[in-house]
Amino acid sequence: MKMPNLAFCFVFFLAISMMSITVSSAPLQVGFYKPTCPSAEVIVRKGVYKALYQNPGLGAGLIRLHFHDCFVRGCDASVLIDSTPGNPSEKESITNANSLRGFEVIDAAKAEIEAVCPETVSCADVVAFAARDSAYILGGINYAVPAGRRDGRVSHKDEPTQNNIPAPSFNLQQLQDNFALKGLSLDDMVTLSGAHSIGRAHCAAFSNRLYSFNATNPQDPSLDPAFATILKTKCPSPTNNPNPTVPLDFTTPYRLDNKYYQNLQYSRGLLTSDESLMTSASTFATVSNFARQGEVWANKFAGAMVRMGLIDVLTGSDGEIRKNCRVIN
Repeated sequence: MKMPNLAFCFVFFLAISMMSITVSSAPLQVGFYKPTCPSAEVIVRKGVYKALYQNPGLGAGLIRLHFHDCFVRGCDASVLIDSTPGNPSEKESITNANSLRGFEVIDAAKAEIEAVCPETVSCADVVAFAARDSAYILGGINYAVPAGRRDGRVSHKDEPTQNNIPAPSFNLQQLQDNFALKGLSLDDMVTLSGAHSIGRAHCAAFSNRLYSFNATNPQDPSLDPAFATILKTKCPSPTNNPNPTVPLDFTTPYRLDNKYYQNLQYSRGLLTSDESLMTSASTFATVSNFARQGEVWANKFAGAMVRMGLIDVLTGSDGEIRKNCRVIN
């Protein structure tokens, strides 16, 4: 795949990117590591370039990793912590196990950073940088990442499912309520849903729409019949098969773009949560606007990613700077 040239990357700075953003007890700041580890963001970007050149699918994994981190205990890298005896971590949650990807990319970047700037750059910031870099490589969407997060010391298996990570079966109201709990708006929710233009979903996440929607309609009537036929070839009846995966966007599965919204207009949203964006006048209008104007969506996606990256962060003397992202110091 063709990669943007690292030496000539174009950064469109949001107005918010040139100022410190105060959360918790201390500010996050663009360029936070310039005085202490000026090569940190370059190391992460080079690592993400290398990983995505070999496997573009990891880009979706890294963006999703940031999302799953921030929506549980805030953006504190708790999602990276390995389980210990008697304490299964977030990695083993039903929402994450055999699903989240990209851990090895974070590990490699962190190890390289530790070699030049020991105990300086948090794992939480590495995750935020890697998500931004994935958005740039796969979609040309770049933005400045306010940094200064610190790493949490707690990770529990049950927390992702405790009203934190939205389920693929959520309806619009459930999605809105879930994002509101994290301080994000309905517009942010619709905008961030565009990340489903890359990545894959297990058939189990939507097979009810194909085979057991309700007593009247085994197949979800809101799903394009031709698309449903294609999906059934990829996801035969779940009683007869394991749990394969399919692209969330069949049109441009490795390009972070607005095709996701165009697919929704043709009733080709894969998940119930995707299709729910078409069920109210306000979100329908937003989807239509993004489907027409990809650049508008891309700019808003950058802003929404920055806001998501501020959720309940640890700063100042809170938390720690992990030496190894998988293990608490």
